[in-house]
Parts: sequence; structure tokens; C-alpha cells
Amino acid sequence: MPKLIHVRPLDPTVLHHPAVVHEFNRRAADAQLRIADRITAFAGSMRFVYLHAGLFAVWMLVFEASPWPTLTLIVSLEAIFLSTFVMIAQNRQASFQQAKADHDYGDINTLLVENTELTRVIHELTARLAVHVLSPATPPGAGNDSQERPSS
Repeated sequence: MPKLIHVRPLDPTVLHHPAVVHEFNRRAADAQLRIADRITAFAGSMRFVYLHAGLFAVWMLVFEASPWPTLTLIVSLEAIFLSTFVMIAQNRQASFQQAKADHDYGDINTLLVENTELTRVIHELTARLAVHVLSPATPPGAGNDSQERPSS
């Protein structure tokens, strides 16, 4: 099925977190999510503000007399829909953050196990080295019966 809305790919020159790549691919595969993303992106832009300011001014001056009942109805309905898209975006962000946190938790636990093992090995090597270095040294010739004694 052809994609109705083009999705800009992630920048290949930047190393992305695996959760970011997974969430990007999941959202790019779903047409409804792509549409919601586009609407949310447009509604959160200054173009949206300028467009609405212009449309509202034209509507109030040209099409409807005071107190603008139709305009009020249109703006109220638009606010309902836009708040829904904002909640969709917030839910998406929350699910993304949860996926990233879960991935990071797995990575941190792996590093914790590796660091614990390295610490244990370093402690063992330090103990062996301490025994070797700090043990009383045998003076040369003492306790070695195989050496020849000087004759008198």
C-alpha cells in the first residue's frame, strides 16, 4: 500500500538510540500515526498561528456579525480535535520514553554485571600480588642447603 504521507528518514550520519529507531519505524509503518504526527507538527507551528489569526480576522470582519456564534462553534470544535492530537503526541512521547528507559535499564544491568566481575577479578589479582610482594623474602644463601659452603 502506498504511503499517503512521506516520512523524513532519520539522519544516517548520527548514531541513534535503538529505542528511537524502533519508535520511528513503528510510527512510519502506521498511516494513522503519520497523519497524527503531521497534524500535531502543523498545529504546533507558527504557520498555524498566523493562518488562524488571518482566518479569524477575515471571518469576523467579512462573514459574520457580532458576537460570531458560528466562529465560536468552529473554534470550539477545533480546540477539541487539537487537544486530542496533543494527547496522542503526549502518549507517543510517554511510550517512547518508557521504551528508551527499558532499553537503558537493560544496558545498565549488563554493565553492572560486567563491572562487578571486573572488580572481583581486580580484587583477586591485588590479593595475589600482595601475598607475593609482601611475603617475607628469604635472604640469599639462607635456608638453601644445596649451595656449597666455603671451606675453612
